[in-house]
Amino acid sequence: MLKEFRTFLMRGNVIELAVGIVMGAAFTAIVSALVDNIITPIIAAVTGNASVDALSVQIGAAQIEYGLFLQAIIDFVLIALVLFLMIRFINKLSRKEEMEEEVEVEAPTAEHYLEEIRDLLAERQSDSTRHPD
Repeated sequence: MLKEFRTFLMRGNVIELAVGIVMGAAFTAIVSALVDNIITPIIAAVTGNASVDALSVQIGAAQIEYGLFLQAIIDFVLIALVLFLMIRFINKLSRKEEMEEEVEVEAPTAEHYLEEIRDLLAERQSDSTRHPD
């Protein structure tokens, strides 16, 4: 059973999942810091108030703090927007790198042209030996 458990842990999917979770947590910290320290203060400077979490209504003896719910929605939308923009930027950079790699790979070299000439000459020679004039 111990050997089977070790095999399970060492499979690629488990390790990749663990790395993904750790990277996701680190990326979440980056996005949260961006939203909390840059985006939210800008919103506060423009609107005069960046938080709606103090909004509430009293119904009888119950205090309904709907502002906390609204603030959670606003935070979610801001984090999702920032995450979307960051991933979009990262995807553009990776596409640009892929295009540069493709351009580098597709550029013909002198050796490539010489190989084509060799192949064409060999083809002509084999055709002339098969069909003498």
